Amino acid sequence: MFSYPTPFTPPTTEDDRLSWLRLIRSRRVGVATFYRLIEEHGTARAAILALPEIARAAGVQAYEPCPEGVALAELKAGQAAGARLLCRGEPAYPQALADLPDAPPVLWAMGDPAHLARPMVALVGARSASSLGTRMARKLAEGLGAAGFTVVSGLARGVDAAAHTAALPTGTVAVMAGGVDAIYPAENTALAGEITEKGLRLSEQPMGLAPLARHFPLRNRIISGLARAVVVVEAAARSGSLITARTALDQGRDVLAVPGHPFDGRASGCNMLIRDGATLVRGVDDVLAALTLDPPAEPRIAEPAVAASPAPERIWRGMAALHRQILDRLGPSPVAEDQLIRDLALPAATIAPELLTLELDGRIERQAGGLLSRAE
Repeated sequence: MFSYPTPFTPPTTEDDRLSWLRLIRSRRVGVATFYRLIEEHGTARAAILALPEIARAAGVQAYEPCPEGVALAELKAGQAAGARLLCRGEPAYPQALADLPDAPPVLWAMGDPAHLARPMVALVGARSASSLGTRMARKLAEGLGAAGFTVVSGLARGVDAAAHTAALPTGTVAVMAGGVDAIYPAENTALAGEITEKGLRLSEQPMGLAPLARHFPLRNRIISGLARAVVVVEAAARSGSLITARTALDQGRDVLAVPGHPFDGRASGCNMLIRDGATLVRGVDDVLAALTLDPPAEPRIAEPAVAASPAPERIWRGMAALHRQILDRLGPSPVAEDQLIRDLALPAATIAPELLTLELDGRIERQAGGLLSRAE
């Protein structure tokens, strides 16, 4: 785990905020690298100035950080869309997320950020949910809202949409895989508008970015990171909901699951979670009881550094080693992305950005159905 100074100092001027945005949008700068660069250089502006030399030391030639004009255009696009930029450490930034070591440095928010100050529970599940699954999601969302919780989900069809809709009167947060203004799927456009009016839409991605498959695991860590607990309503044995559950466990969150019939493939993932120790959920009372009996985990705030953090060039060499591991497991025959993540035994949030880098470099190819192969 990386460390950064405690307390972490948020940007204090508009120029600082612009530099934060430029740094996190720069190529090969993910969340961990962002914080290490800030620790090493003191400010985002100083880190940006140092990036070309750091890149040369790591063997990356002709490197250029994100241009100021690109970041300014994103800020203007956010303002035009009615979105607000939240930087980690600012009062409006969600504290539950800020306490995690891989908290997004910046978030775009559309709606009322006050919802982020309330206790939250995540409801996730199958896109192709059964009628019983969507009914259960609605009942849970209504009950949790009545008990004072904000319901968090991912604005997908199925369970997510049912949970958001039922929680509109009491408060809901939709965490989006693409830009906060890029509605996916399109059928949820009206629902997204209602969430903006009565709840909040949230994303760490640039304004206008259309979501791709690799963005969803990154989105899922935010869903679980915001919540005190994650409830899985329906999930297949291999599904994004199980990635969210795994991330929740890594973050010290409670994981709960609604059981289903053994012959129903949409319930197999939930049944596996219960078999492995997740709390069984028959109704909202079971969720509330679990939250009462199990107080939130202690915040995982990084301790002040006691030794020098790895230099950024070492970080990038580590990224190169991860790229080799990924490429070694891929060939011309497609492999499921979820299977690759399991084989590497690393958090999805660590692997997903590197898959994007390799794809942009033309070294891997993405095919329909979430399959990956090595480029010829």
